[in-house]
Amino acid sequence: MYNPPVIAELLFAAAMWQSDAPMPVPRSEVAGAQWRGYVAVAGGFLGDGESSARVDLYNARVEEWERLPDLPVAVNHAMAAAGGARLYVLGGYSSIGARRDGFVYDGRWRRLRPMPFARAAGGAAFIDNTVYVVGGIGRSGLARSMFAYDVRRKRWGTLPAPRPLREHLGVTALQGSLYVVGGRANGQQFATAQRWLPRRRRWQLLPSLPEPRGGTAAGAVNGLVVCAGAESAAGTSAAVYAYSPRSERWRRLPDLPTPRHGLAVVGEGATIHVIGGGPWPGLSTSAANESLLLTG
Repeated sequence: MYNPPVIAELLFAAAMWQSDAPMPVPRSEVAGAQWRGYVAVAGGFLGDGESSARVDLYNARVEEWERLPDLPVAVNHAMAAAGGARLYVLGGYSSIGARRDGFVYDGRWRRLRPMPFARAAGGAAFIDNTVYVVGGIGRSGLARSMFAYDVRRKRWGTLPAPRPLREHLGVTALQGSLYVVGGRANGQQFATAQRWLPRRRRWQLLPSLPEPRGGTAAGAVNGLVVCAGAESAAGTSAAVYAYSPRSERWRRLPDLPTPRHGLAVVGEGATIHVIGGGPWPGLSTSAANESLLLTG
């Protein structure tokens, strides 16, 4: 008898992580997005604790890295999203603290209209000509609203934030919906997973992650939301989970070869890419670039 959940479990069990060409400069607390067939990795902490303005592109087809022009500002804990031919890098921390500004690349970096408030350590995704910025921290604490940037009208709006309020969470878009998973706030880790339905303008509660996790990231691939990376006082996590909207269930994927937090998780084609991040809690960096092919 045909049993999709069982077949999916077998596919997950058979999948194996691959080590790819390392990122040119080790970094953590990076922002990542899938842009024009590349995996883009922007900003982050360097090993000496300084912020980076680098933007690197990984071309999985030839297993090589390319470099875009640097961001106008060196940042860590920024957020990235891509839509059409444009790559967006938003907010983050710099020497002045959390930032309101953002930049768009379409052959050169241009400054966007500032966000309504400063934002860092959140997540971003692009859906239907809108860039969403979710969760994170502002200059007065946890973000109490979600931002939506209309790329046609070039203006920002505010929407309800997912509850509980949290930062260092995973954010991605899949099939026209926005997904938010995990995160932390005031020392507490969350297993909460939610979906924003743009047409209904409301949040929908989903089955929780199998475990609470902060310092995580999320990407979408082959109809799945994949959550990788986490940090706690005990160390970093190798556990990787995938949520299927079709079955409304979480599955555990093979563990990351290099446990990390503050990493980029990006789906491209049928492959999930996990790049950079810190292998130890706090400030640590890695050039690790690992990928998992999910077919079926």
